[in-house]
Amino acid sequence: MTFKALWATKPGNSIVIELKELNDEQLMLGDVTIAVEYSTVNYKDGLAISGRAPIIQAFPLIPGIDLAGIVEASSNSAFQTGDRVVVNGWALSQTHHGGYAQRARVCSEWLVKLPDTFSTKQAMAIGTAGYTAMLSVLALEQGGITPDKGDILVTGASGGVGSIAIALLSKLGYRVLASTGRLAEAAYLKSLGAAEVLDRSILSTPGAPLGTEKWAGAVDTCGGNTLVNVLAQTSYRGTVTACGLAQSMDFPASMLPFILRNITLAGIDSVNAPQQARITAWERLAQDLDLEKLGLTTQEITLQQVPEVAQQILEGKVRGRTLVNVNA
Repeated sequence: MTFKALWATKPGNSIVIELKELNDEQLMLGDVTIAVEYSTVNYKDGLAISGRAPIIQAFPLIPGIDLAGIVEASSNSAFQTGDRVVVNGWALSQTHHGGYAQRARVCSEWLVKLPDTFSTKQAMAIGTAGYTAMLSVLALEQGGITPDKGDILVTGASGGVGSIAIALLSKLGYRVLASTGRLAEAAYLKSLGAAEVLDRSILSTPGAPLGTEKWAGAVDTCGGNTLVNVLAQTSYRGTVTACGLAQSMDFPASMLPFILRNITLAGIDSVNAPQQARITAWERLAQDLDLEKLGLTTQEITLQQVPEVAQQILEGKVRGRTLVNVNA
């Protein structure tokens, strides 16, 4: 059977992305074959397609770190023909063909059955970004950060992780502060549940090692000086989750917030998270995510548009979530 896919090659120093027609013989090893319906564009996809980070480790390869679709064939009894499934991360777009294709063959250990609440389209409107946001919310809860403890800051608020994090936290009763470099998006962020919108410039340059306590916890997607300043202004026994590096992978920090205020910095890994953590995250998304707000975050594109949007997401020009209809 033939199918459409984006095909990444690296004939020289640059990655070339082409829309090609492939056949099932070009699929990789796996015990479940999926008719893919939707994928998405995350910041990591932008890094992969542009070559700005060595995400893709084997060429040629189909990029795309996410996919959702219907099981067509399975040699694992845990998955049956017709099951609706989602894959986030693992080896997709690194060493294994990813989601920018109409078909995929993957390891069953990577699959999560979708909760009945979500269609495959909604699952990819959530994608790795939304699943990462949920992992961050779970880490805040595990750190004992309840709504009565104080405000929660979300950095990179206009992006995918930030948008879903705001929607989740506000529904759970937290008062959310949204930090963004695009103040024109203030109305959008408040529609998701943000109580206040802050200019990211107050956090993105070097600051004091310890500042006034302003929030009980935070979801940080930026890294660098932003993360350092977030920690410096977190209240005693607060928790900050680190799940992105949109500003920098550097961490020019002081030990003072950790020692004097007993702050917890919780790293969030969505790529290799264990299966039970994934299942819990998707179950909580089904319970705690307002689907109307999810709709506000989402735009839909075709496979042909992915390279352009991937570049835009690196430039900070994409709001919320970008859904890829692989069959459009």
